[in-house]
Amino acid sequence: MKNKLKKLTHVDAYGRARMVDVTKKSDTLRKATASAVVRLSGEAFRQLKNNQIAKGDVLTVAKTAGIMAAKKTSELIPLCHPVPLTHVDLELALHAETRSVRLKASATTTHKTGVEMEALTAVSVAALTIYDMCKAIDKGIEIGEIVLLRKEGGRSGVYQRKKQNKK
Repeated sequence: MKNKLKKLTHVDAYGRARMVDVTKKSDTLRKATASAVVRLSGEAFRQLKNNQIAKGDVLTVAKTAGIMAAKKTSELIPLCHPVPLTHVDLELALHAETRSVRLKASATTTHKTGVEMEALTAVSVAALTIYDMCKAIDKGIEIGEIVLLRKEGGRSGVYQRKKQNKK
């Protein structure tokens, strides 16, 4: 059992959680992109599209919330390192045919550790913000497909998510 646990970076040889020591790692350019999908009812989507949600401009607030969340990732995820982000961006696109909002977040740093968690946190919190602002119209909103699309930099190099078949 000890051998398997040594392969997990956030677990010590005895199975206890630990923060990875990145002291000896070099600062390198690191980027990550993540995505999520929010599906709404017809009425909620219509009001969102027409900027008629009572709480205000949902897409602008969600984008801002996602950027703010990325900067606070290490405060939310216990074993994440605080990462000095050099750039965070979110794209939110409306898709009428599926009554959905597709979110894509990118995060960049020049640091010792990657920014996958920051990109994933950004899309997650932006999606939750859409839910919060639209829930008065539709409590059945679905948030899903939160995935890492790409990461680059660091020892493991580039990861590119393979296209998934739609259900």
